[in-house]
Amino acid sequence: MNGTERFATVLTEAAEVDARLSDPAFLVRGAPEDVHALLDQAVSPAARLAAAVYRLSDQDPRRDARPHGRRDLLALAAARFGDRDLSRRISDVPVEGGPDVRWVVDWATGSSGQLHRADRPLHTLSGHTGKVAAVAATVLGGRAVAVTGSTDRTVRIWDLATRRQVGAPLTGHTSGITAVATCLVDGRAVAVTGGQDKTVQVWDLADGRRIGEPLTGHSGAVCAVVTAMVDGRPVAVSGDRDGVVRVWDVAALAPLGEPLTGSQRAVTGVATAVVEGRTVAVTTGWDEKERAVQVWDLATRRPVGPLDTGEDREARAVATAVVEGRPVALAAGSDGKLRWWDLASREPMKKARRGPQQQSVTVIATVLVEGRTAAVTAGWLDECDPCPTLEVWDPATGEVLDDLGHGANSAILAVVTAEVDGRPVALAAFEDKTVEVVGLGPGDLPGSPVAGHGRPVRAAATAVAEGRPMAFTAGDDGAVRAWDLGTGSVVSTGRLLTEHTRPMKALATAELDGRTVALAACDTQVHLWDTATGRQVGALQGHTRPVTAVAVTAVAERPVAVTCGWDKTVRLWDLTTLRPLGEPLTGHTGWVWAVATTVVDDRPLAVTVGNDETVRIWDLAAGEPVGEPLAGGDWGLSVAAAVIGDRPVAVTGCHDGTVRMWDLAARRLDALLTGHTGPVRAVAVTTLEGRPAAVTGGDDGTVRFWDLTAGRQMGPELLFPSEVRAVAVTPSGRLVVGFDQEVVALARR
Repeated sequence: MNGTERFATVLTEAAEVDARLSDPAFLVRGAPEDVHALLDQAVSPAARLAAAVYRLSDQDPRRDARPHGRRDLLALAAARFGDRDLSRRISDVPVEGGPDVRWVVDWATGSSGQLHRADRPLHTLSGHTGKVAAVAATVLGGRAVAVTGSTDRTVRIWDLATRRQVGAPLTGHTSGITAVATCLVDGRAVAVTGGQDKTVQVWDLADGRRIGEPLTGHSGAVCAVVTAMVDGRPVAVSGDRDGVVRVWDVAALAPLGEPLTGSQRAVTGVATAVVEGRTVAVTTGWDEKERAVQVWDLATRRPVGPLDTGEDREARAVATAVVEGRPVALAAGSDGKLRWWDLASREPMKKARRGPQQQSVTVIATVLVEGRTAAVTAGWLDECDPCPTLEVWDPATGEVLDDLGHGANSAILAVVTAEVDGRPVALAAFEDKTVEVVGLGPGDLPGSPVAGHGRPVRAAATAVAEGRPMAFTAGDDGAVRAWDLGTGSVVSTGRLLTEHTRPMKALATAELDGRTVALAACDTQVHLWDTATGRQVGALQGHTRPVTAVAVTAVAERPVAVTCGWDKTVRLWDLTTLRPLGEPLTGHTGWVWAVATTVVDDRPLAVTVGNDETVRIWDLAAGEPVGEPLAGGDWGLSVAAAVIGDRPVAVTGCHDGTVRMWDLAARRLDALLTGHTGPVRAVAVTTLEGRPAAVTGGDDGTVRFWDLTAGRQMGPELLFPSEVRAVAVTPSGRLVVGFDQEVVALARR
């Protein structure tokens, strides 16, 4: 076979791969191992999109547990990439033993971080039996490798191309390993590790043996290690929990001079750079004298001086880079902000700032992406939310270039960057004993995704505004967004409602003087916006603790809002004057989580649930409770009200995963509906197939439909990749679901 024939064969094989991946039936019904074998070979835009869709759906372990599971999750994943046609074609694939599709995804948002992780294949290195606290990268035998250290007291080497462990674990530390760095000594790749046993150890990576005896001298656990060249010799710089920094001659296995001591109580990070021909170390830690970031001359082993961190006396991580020809240090403070300094002048380069997905940065690494220096930061959504994130920054502008998404509820303990087959990657070491490898680089995604919220969606509502159906969503990113239900796009810039820095926890809509107003709870207030202008038109103020829910109704022909919250009260507000109506309604003995309104015998009522395990009914005109509370059975998290025939009922979602239906006139529990396997955080009522029904969403990642007359589930549940915290239904039967950062609209088939 000559060269032309071989080239033609390659093209034919590539076309066959692309054709198979572009076939929805192959994605839905093909054996997973057969599909996986082709994903990395996708060439055409359509095949690349299909591969990314498959990977995105692959992240859900329930995908193959039910006949329809893979089809539903694939259809949702395609919509998240913005390909509504592919989503519909996937939904049309019949599945043996599976039910007919009753709901189809109309459109969905797609947050860039999660989509990037699907488009840029993510690989996991597994083998450690303890937390992976340290990771480094080097080249061994011409191949890119990762070197990891764990609390299981082992060092492991991984081939990054094959993602397999190289050789046996390296042992020698007597307690957990907390730091790893690599360098060359006489042309041989070595690793330098530090651990809780207060030692620094050097390893020959080619033969997997420790070189010499452990280096001792630290009085506390070694928290950070980095390597550099000083006067032509490889050195290691280590910092410990007692605030001591030591410099070691790696070739001689000996300390260089006396320890470097400053005022830092503990060293949390070390990085090195070359400044005007001299090698310096930059250390971070906690310092009561505002020297949280310190610069040291490694040749003289004397301090150069601190870097100004303002009032922040703690820095948690540090990295260095060359930006536009200048050596730069980047450090993360306890305030969660990233700071930049020019190391030559030691002056700040940028105003300290947070990333859109990170309220706390814990580790930093730098990398070259397409000729530009970039910084990769790992952190948390916030201190109370165990959801780790990865972001890529441009140090030259201080802007975030990419959001690599967030994974499971496991802390990222270390990050390093490397190059595999010419492509930059980030390696993130997790507390869950794994290392994730994610590609960096070109940010163009297949398809045409529309970004969702920056953080989890907490509430949803629907309304008709200016003659068109719209959905409104509120999230932990402090934003209320308005969506055109027909197109799935955010309504024009003027209607992207004002963003706050505090989470939005509840949402409702109302008609006031002919205009549609959105009400969203933020901390102790409920803000009101005119949806046509995007301008705030007022706020309801009076709760003393966070507001958890809001509903609207009419009392004596006046539009009113009903709110509840952590202060255990239910409050009524005149939406015309924005003033409270009467005194707060009290009786709940715990947080009140949800409220719904209804009318019974011409009396406007509110129904509330909370963690005191009661359901309470309130007469809004009289401003008093109606009878004694109903025993709720478990924490109530969500509630909706409906009428079945002539019977007023309330449907509650509970922390124990049950859905309960209450007869409000007879004041009794009518039905106990089971199926959810986690807390039910969202409930709405509608009519399906001519019958009154409830729609519920829960932490088990499902949306379920309940026949309220028969007291049973209607058809199969819908699967979503993570917790469902918001559901809303339009009068025409369109369904809006909020899960994680995303918004999904579904239509009945």
